[in-house]
Amino acid sequence: MSRKQFTSNRERFKTLAENRTNAILNQIRILSHCSNKNLYEYEQEEIERIFKAVEDALAEAKSKFKDKKRRAFKL
Repeated sequence: MSRKQFTSNRERFKTLAENRTNAILNQIRILSHCSNKNLYEYEQEEIERIFKAVEDALAEAKSKFKDKKRRAFKL
């Protein structure tokens, strides 16, 4: 499979961001299947650890999109 040629960085961002976002949403949907108590046994603490890990990763990714202004050195 050959790589798609993009006409601009904007087009590249839109295409990749949409595909990657949809993949993440699909994986979250699949994770939610584990909530079926007829098929799985789990403790609330385990669920909290799972969602803490997901929330931490999301917060880290979100922070990378914020403006990164250099702070001037001050004494």
